[in-house]
Amino acid sequence: MNIRLATQQDTSAILEIVAPTLRSGETYAIDSNMNDDQVIAYWMGLDKVTPVAEEDGEIVGTYYIRQNQGGGGSHVCNCGYMTSPKATGRGIARRMGEDSFVRAKELGYRAMQYNFVIASNAAAVHLWPKLGFEIVGRLPGAFMHPTLGETDALVMYRKL
Repeated sequence: MNIRLATQQDTSAILEIVAPTLRSGETYAIDSNMNDDQVIAYWMGLDKVTPVAEEDGEIVGTYYIRQNQGGGGSHVCNCGYMTSPKATGRGIARRMGEDSFVRAKELGYRAMQYNFVIASNAAAVHLWPKLGFEIVGRLPGAFMHPTLGETDALVMYRKL
């Protein structure tokens, strides 16, 4: 697998991965009614570094890194990750996570914080602690899941 920075030529492949997940409203606290241009603007915005994971010429995952807060919090980054449904269970999220730690350090970040990991997102809740994240907070019922209703959100943190 090759993980590289996304280019404009990757936009349609990124959209195929990201749009269904955002529109499902199950794992990201973001407007689920975004059109394609809004999805790409969110995922590949100027405030982000957006890599893709590629296998045999096919994009199988993508993530972004961005500053979590400004000023005194600017040394902490935030990330979002998505794997193609056709490629789940193959360790792609783990590889993207490990790659993001290296890239974040190269960008000058000293820590990584996930602000709103939905507790019902079993894959994320399982993977991130294995990669060194601590659950430092729980926000009871902070996320309105489309089928589960009020669901806890977790705050996760890791030094780089």
